[in-house]
Amino acid sequence: MDENFKTVQEVIHYRFSQVKLLELALTHSSWANEQARPDMSNERLEFLGDAVLELCVSEEAYRRFPDSDEGLLTKQRSRLVKTSTLASVARGIGLDRHMLLGRGEEAQGGRTRDSLLADALEALFGAVFLDGGFLASRDLVLGLLEPLWPVSPTLPGGKDCKSRLQELTQETHRERPVYALVESSGPEHHKVFEVEVLVPGGQRFRATGPSLKKAEQAAAQNAISNLTQAKA
Repeated sequence: MDENFKTVQEVIHYRFSQVKLLELALTHSSWANEQARPDMSNERLEFLGDAVLELCVSEEAYRRFPDSDEGLLTKQRSRLVKTSTLASVARGIGLDRHMLLGRGEEAQGGRTRDSLLADALEALFGAVFLDGGFLASRDLVLGLLEPLWPVSPTLPGGKDCKSRLQELTQETHRERPVYALVESSGPEHHKVFEVEVLVPGGQRFRATGPSLKKAEQAAAQNAISNLTQAKA
Protein backbone atom coordinates (compact mmCIF):
# COMPACT_ATOMS: atom_id res chain seq x y z
CA MET A 1 0.00 0.00 0.00
CA ASP A 2 1.26 3.48 -0.89
CA GLU A 3 2.63 5.17 2.25
CA ASN A 4 0.59 8.30 1.50
CA PHE A 5 -2.66 6.35 1.59
CA LYS A 6 -1.65 4.51 4.75
CA THR A 7 -0.89 7.80 6.51
CA VAL A 8 -4.22 9.38 5.55
CA GLN A 9 -6.12 6.36 6.85
CA GLU A 10 -4.27 6.52 10.15
CA VAL A 11 -5.02 10.21 10.57
CA ILE A 12 -8.75 9.90 9.86
CA HIS A 13 -9.07 6.64 11.81
CA TYR A 14 -10.74 4.86 8.92
CA ARG A 15 -9.37 1.92 6.94
CA PHE A 16 -10.62 1.54 3.38
CA SER A 17 -11.60 -1.86 2.08
CA GLN A 18 -11.32 -0.32 -1.41
CA VAL A 19 -8.12 1.73 -1.29
CA LYS A 20 -8.66 2.76 -4.92
CA LEU A 21 -11.45 5.01 -3.68
CA LEU A 22 -9.02 6.85 -1.43
CA GLU A 23 -6.56 7.19 -4.31
CA LEU A 24 -9.33 8.60 -6.48
CA ALA A 25 -10.34 11.10 -3.78
CA LEU A 26 -6.79 12.46 -3.65
CA THR A 27 -6.35 12.70 -7.43
CA HIS A 28 -6.78 16.18 -8.90
CA SER A 29 -7.94 16.59 -12.48
CA SER A 30 -4.56 18.11 -13.44
CA TRP A 31 -2.81 14.82 -12.60
CA ALA A 32 -5.51 12.78 -14.34
CA ASN A 33 -5.17 14.89 -17.50
CA GLU A 34 -1.38 14.59 -17.56
CA GLN A 35 -1.69 10.83 -17.27
CA ALA A 36 -4.41 10.73 -19.95
CA ARG A 37 -6.73 9.24 -17.31
CA PRO A 38 -9.73 11.57 -17.11
CA ASP A 39 -11.58 8.82 -15.24
CA MET A 40 -9.14 9.25 -12.33
CA SER A 41 -10.23 12.80 -11.43
CA ASN A 42 -11.80 13.24 -7.99
CA GLU A 43 -14.49 15.57 -9.34
CA ARG A 44 -17.30 12.97 -9.27
CA LEU A 45 -16.42 11.96 -5.72
CA GLU A 46 -16.36 15.63 -4.72
CA PHE A 47 -19.90 15.98 -6.09
CA LEU A 48 -21.06 13.05 -3.96
CA GLY A 49 -19.10 14.13 -0.88
CA ASP A 50 -20.59 17.61 -1.03
CA ALA A 51 -24.06 16.07 -0.66
CA VAL A 52 -22.88 13.82 2.19
CA LEU A 53 -21.37 16.82 3.97
CA GLU A 54 -24.51 18.94 3.58
CA LEU A 55 -26.72 16.17 4.96
CA CYS A 56 -24.46 15.39 7.93
CA VAL A 57 -24.07 19.03 8.94
CA SER A 58 -27.78 19.75 8.42
CA GLU A 59 -28.77 16.81 10.60
CA GLU A 60 -26.28 17.75 13.32
CA ALA A 61 -27.37 21.40 13.33
CA TYR A 62 -31.00 20.29 13.61
CA ARG A 63 -30.08 18.07 16.59
CA ARG A 64 -27.82 20.58 18.36
CA PHE A 65 -30.06 23.62 18.10
CA PRO A 66 -33.68 22.47 18.60
CA ASP A 67 -34.94 26.02 19.17
CA SER A 68 -33.40 27.55 16.04
CA ASP A 69 -35.44 28.42 12.99
CA GLU A 70 -34.55 27.50 9.42
CA GLY A 71 -32.65 30.75 8.85
CA LEU A 72 -30.28 30.25 11.78
CA LEU A 73 -29.70 26.61 10.90
CA THR A 74 -28.89 27.57 7.32
CA LYS A 75 -26.40 30.21 8.44
CA GLN A 76 -24.67 27.77 10.78
CA ARG A 77 -24.42 25.15 8.06
CA SER A 78 -22.99 27.72 5.67
CA ARG A 79 -20.23 28.62 8.14
CA LEU A 80 -19.15 25.01 8.46
CA VAL A 81 -19.25 23.98 4.81
CA LYS A 82 -17.67 27.10 3.29
CA THR A 83 -14.46 26.65 1.31
CA SER A 84 -12.08 28.31 3.78
CA THR A 85 -13.34 26.15 6.66
CA LEU A 86 -13.02 22.92 4.70
CA ALA A 87 -9.57 23.90 3.46
CA SER A 88 -8.40 24.46 7.04
CA VAL A 89 -9.70 21.04 8.04
CA ALA A 90 -8.00 19.47 5.00
CA ARG A 91 -4.68 21.02 5.99
CA GLY A 92 -5.19 19.83 9.54
CA ILE A 93 -5.29 16.20 8.44
CA GLY A 94 -2.48 16.65 5.91
CA LEU A 95 -4.41 16.25 2.66
CA ASP A 96 -2.29 19.00 1.12
CA ARG A 97 0.75 16.73 1.39
CA HIS A 98 -0.90 13.64 -0.05
CA MET A 99 -2.82 14.88 -3.10
CA LEU A 100 -1.79 13.82 -6.59
CA LEU A 101 -1.31 17.00 -8.64
CA GLY A 102 -0.16 17.66 -12.17
CA ARG A 103 3.18 19.40 -12.66
CA GLY A 104 1.57 22.68 -13.72
CA GLU A 105 -0.81 22.77 -10.78
CA GLU A 106 2.03 21.90 -8.43
CA ALA A 107 4.18 24.71 -9.81
CA GLN A 108 1.36 27.22 -9.35
CA GLY A 109 1.00 26.42 -5.65
CA GLY A 110 -2.02 24.14 -5.93
CA ARG A 111 -1.34 22.53 -2.56
CA THR A 112 -2.06 25.83 -0.82
CA ARG A 113 -5.23 26.66 -2.78
CA ASP A 114 -8.33 26.64 -0.59
CA SER A 115 -10.72 25.54 -3.33
CA LEU A 116 -8.57 22.58 -4.30
CA LEU A 117 -8.16 21.45 -0.69
CA ALA A 118 -11.88 21.81 0.07
CA ASP A 119 -12.73 19.74 -3.00
CA ALA A 120 -10.30 17.01 -1.91
CA LEU A 121 -11.87 16.86 1.54
CA GLU A 122 -15.36 16.55 0.06
CA ALA A 123 -14.07 13.83 -2.27
CA LEU A 124 -12.73 12.03 0.79
CA PHE A 125 -16.18 12.17 2.40
CA GLY A 126 -17.64 10.73 -0.80
CA ALA A 127 -15.04 7.95 -0.87
CA VAL A 128 -15.78 6.93 2.72
CA PHE A 129 -19.50 6.97 1.94
CA LEU A 130 -19.04 4.55 -0.97
CA ASP A 131 -16.60 2.36 0.94
CA GLY A 132 -18.24 2.17 4.36
CA GLY A 133 -21.72 3.62 4.05
CA PHE A 134 -23.46 6.66 5.49
CA LEU A 135 -22.67 6.03 9.17
CA ALA A 136 -18.94 5.78 8.47
CA SER A 137 -18.96 9.00 6.45
CA ARG A 138 -21.07 10.73 9.10
CA ASP A 139 -18.61 9.76 11.83
CA LEU A 140 -15.76 11.20 9.77
CA VAL A 141 -17.55 14.46 8.92
CA LEU A 142 -18.71 15.13 12.47
CA GLY A 143 -15.40 14.07 14.00
CA LEU A 144 -13.44 16.51 11.85
CA LEU A 145 -15.88 19.38 12.27
CA GLU A 146 -16.54 18.90 15.99
CA PRO A 147 -14.10 21.65 17.17
CA LEU A 148 -15.78 24.20 14.90
CA TRP A 149 -19.33 24.14 16.25
CA PRO A 150 -20.34 27.18 18.31
CA VAL A 151 -22.16 26.92 21.62
CA SER A 152 -25.04 28.84 20.08
CA PRO A 153 -26.05 29.22 16.42
CA THR A 154 -26.34 32.98 16.99
CA LEU A 155 -22.60 33.28 17.67
CA PRO A 156 -20.29 34.07 14.72
CA GLY A 157 -18.55 30.72 14.97
CA GLY A 158 -16.68 28.28 17.17
CA LYS A 159 -13.43 29.06 18.88
CA ASP A 160 -10.33 28.91 16.74
CA CYS A 161 -8.48 25.60 16.79
CA LYS A 162 -5.51 26.84 18.83
CA SER A 163 -7.82 28.06 21.58
CA ARG A 164 -9.75 24.80 21.57
CA LEU A 165 -6.58 22.73 21.73
CA GLN A 166 -5.24 24.82 24.61
CA GLU A 167 -8.47 24.31 26.53
CA LEU A 168 -8.33 20.58 25.83
CA THR A 169 -4.74 20.14 27.00
CA GLN A 170 -5.23 22.28 30.09
CA GLU A 171 -8.23 20.17 31.05
CA THR A 172 -6.31 16.91 30.70
CA HIS A 173 -2.71 17.85 31.63
CA ARG A 174 -2.86 21.44 32.96
CA GLU A 175 -0.29 22.38 30.33
CA ARG A 176 -0.33 24.23 27.04
CA PRO A 177 0.63 22.84 23.62
CA VAL A 178 3.92 24.02 22.11
CA TYR A 179 4.22 25.05 18.45
CA ALA A 180 7.40 24.96 16.39
CA LEU A 181 8.15 25.88 12.79
CA VAL A 182 9.60 22.82 11.06
CA GLU A 183 10.41 24.46 7.73
CA SER A 184 9.25 26.93 5.13
CA SER A 185 9.67 26.33 1.43
CA GLY A 186 8.76 27.72 -1.97
CA PRO A 187 9.07 31.15 -3.58
CA GLU A 188 8.14 34.23 -1.57
CA HIS A 189 4.76 34.60 -3.29
CA HIS A 190 3.87 30.92 -2.67
CA LYS A 191 5.50 30.14 0.66
CA VAL A 192 4.44 26.94 2.42
CA PHE A 193 5.00 26.68 6.17
CA GLU A 194 5.15 23.38 8.05
CA VAL A 195 4.45 23.51 11.77
CA GLU A 196 4.57 20.86 14.48
CA VAL A 197 2.58 21.04 17.69
CA LEU A 198 3.69 19.08 20.75
CA VAL A 199 0.85 18.31 23.13
CA PRO A 200 1.30 17.32 26.78
CA GLY A 201 1.80 13.58 26.82
CA GLY A 202 4.35 13.64 24.01
CA GLN A 203 2.21 13.37 20.89
CA ARG A 204 3.26 15.48 17.91
CA PHE A 205 1.09 16.61 15.00
CA ARG A 206 2.13 18.43 11.84
CA ALA A 207 0.36 20.48 9.20
CA THR A 208 1.17 22.98 6.49
CA GLY A 209 -0.32 26.30 5.44
CA PRO A 210 0.31 29.40 3.31
CA SER A 211 1.22 31.38 6.46
CA LEU A 212 2.67 30.54 9.86
CA LYS A 213 -0.61 31.40 11.55
CA LYS A 214 -2.66 29.18 9.25
CA ALA A 215 -0.18 26.33 9.59
CA GLU A 216 -0.45 26.55 13.40
CA GLN A 217 -4.24 26.51 13.21
CA ALA A 218 -4.12 23.51 10.89
CA ALA A 219 -1.73 21.65 13.20
CA ALA A 220 -4.05 22.38 16.12
CA GLN A 221 -7.00 21.09 14.06
CA ASN A 222 -5.04 17.91 13.31
CA ALA A 223 -4.26 17.43 17.00
CA ILE A 224 -7.88 18.00 18.06
CA SER A 225 -9.20 15.58 15.45
CA ASN A 226 -6.81 12.85 16.58
CA LEU A 227 -7.28 13.40 20.30
CA THR A 228 -11.07 13.60 20.20
CA GLN A 229 -11.43 10.58 17.91
CA ALA A 230 -9.06 8.58 20.13
CA LYS A 231 -11.42 9.22 23.04
CA ALA A 232 -14.46 8.08 21.08
